[in-house]
Amino acid sequence: MQNTIKVMIVDDHPLFRKGVSQIISDDPNFEVVGEAASGQEGLELAQQLLPDLVLLDLNMKGMDGLETLRRFKATDLQARYVMLTVSDAEEDLLAAFKAGADGYLLKDMEPEDLRNHLVKASVGVTVLQDCLTEVLKKALMEPDTKISVSDAGLTERENEILNCLAEGMNNKNIARKLGISDTTVKVHIKNILRKLNLTSRLEAAVWKHQQK
Repeated sequence: MQNTIKVMIVDDHPLFRKGVSQIISDDPNFEVVGEAASGQEGLELAQQLLPDLVLLDLNMKGMDGLETLRRFKATDLQARYVMLTVSDAEEDLLAAFKAGADGYLLKDMEPEDLRNHLVKASVGVTVLQDCLTEVLKKALMEPDTKISVSDAGLTERENEILNCLAEGMNNKNIARKLGISDTTVKVHIKNILRKLNLTSRLEAAVWKHQQK
């Protein structure tokens, strides 16, 4: 039997935490292992509970969601991080992904959609609520990031990896598919982002979809 996905919720609104916890717990694929009312509490609790997936509110009192995310990423916790927020602002979306988020979802989404997105996030797919795709595309249409395929100068291998990013694959799956090491994949992704003048793998994936 497949192991359940251990989820921890970090949000400073207790009613919202309870509601999301109930929604997630309705699916046998998930187990809510803990709730935290602040970023600091979440960081401390996660070291004990070792969740697979951490849901983070963006706007919290004290340490906000972005700073909490940055501190999570600086630990050795092997988890995926999804922002669950009310903000659909372009700057918040980009800041979250630049800080290392694995997904960005809005609090008003349907329960079934939330569960489906979290299942994908747990296996390494970068998740983004459909209505935010246009927001991200708009952000990428700024002159300094608008680079054509011919101008990018990507190698054949970089194009292969970019295609994998566009499919939402993580580094381990890309390495397995192409028969190369995780480290080599990371180097190629770094070069791709530099050539495209982008800052995250999600931006690269959206850029790739825009070229079709």
